[in-house]
Amino acid sequence: MDGVKKRGGTFDFASSNFLWRAALDIAALLPISDVDTFSGTIVTEWYSLPENPNERIKLTFFVVGRELRSDAVRVVVNVQTRDGLRGNWGNNFRDLEFSRRLEDLVLNRAREIRAESLKDIAN
Repeated sequence: MDGVKKRGGTFDFASSNFLWRAALDIAALLPISDVDTFSGTIVTEWYSLPENPNERIKLTFFVVGRELRSDAVRVVVNVQTRDGLRGNWGNNFRDLEFSRRLEDLVLNRAREIRAESLKDIAN
């Protein structure tokens, strides 16, 4: 991969990786549970919107490359609903449409970061 150093089967991401920085920006909208720069993974905590406390989401970002391409970033959105009678969380499913929208957001943010860095170089 272009400029990515492979170390022990994992990828080491530098701060110059626009996709990595963009994924962190988007993920930081929720509380972050785990960040693994070596595997390119960001995991958020479970989060419920105040207006919908019986549903919660957890995001996992996978940055697998440095090029600004759709196959270089993947987002998994896990959704759980709460059982109204017992209050237990269950019914885990994935929201594929929301995942794709988040992947697009990461790509767009990465392009913005890249454009900002080029502007800084030009000045």
